Amino acid sequence: MFAGAAAALLVALALATVRAIRGPTVFDRALAGNTIGSLAILLLAVFGFLTGRPEFLDVALTYGLLNLIGTLAVLKFFRHGDLGHDAEEGGKD
Repeated sequence: MFAGAAAALLVALALATVRAIRGPTVFDRALAGNTIGSLAILLLAVFGFLTGRPEFLDVALTYGLLNLIGTLAVLKFFRHGDLGHDAEEGGKD
């Protein structure tokens, strides 16, 4: 059953990769990249369960936190042009 779940995750990962490459806007590509990261976390957790090594769950959780921070940084960069933008400086946001 878990091998089937791993296969389904790999198919979803392939579909998300296609969306990340051929997305119509930058934000669609960023969302697809975040989806790839989430699917990788699930795949790590399933692989850790199949091999009987629970330390893969720790790696998956760490990767999840890095994925969240990275996605927010990429979206902020594409919106403001730099990562040092302060909301109080712009006046419009």
